[in-house]
Amino acid sequence: MTSGPVVVQVLEGENAVAKYREVMGATNPAQAAEGTIRKTFSESVGENTVHGSDSAENAKAEIAQFFQDSDIAG
Repeated sequence: MTSGPVVVQVLEGENAVAKYREVMGATNPAQAAEGTIRKTFSESVGENTVHGSDSAENAKAEIAQFFQDSDIAG
């Protein structure tokens, strides 16, 4: 699933999922807006460079794979 080092982060805030998805860009980098992470750095849908949850519910499950509640400052 990965081909190199990863950075894992938790972002919090109003509409955090939607706002970060805008920064990431479309899953297909060929369709992503200029200046987004995927447009700038991704090779293809399969070599994507960035992942972000698609909902708050999925974010909770994905965060739990890497962090305990006590790990997150808030």
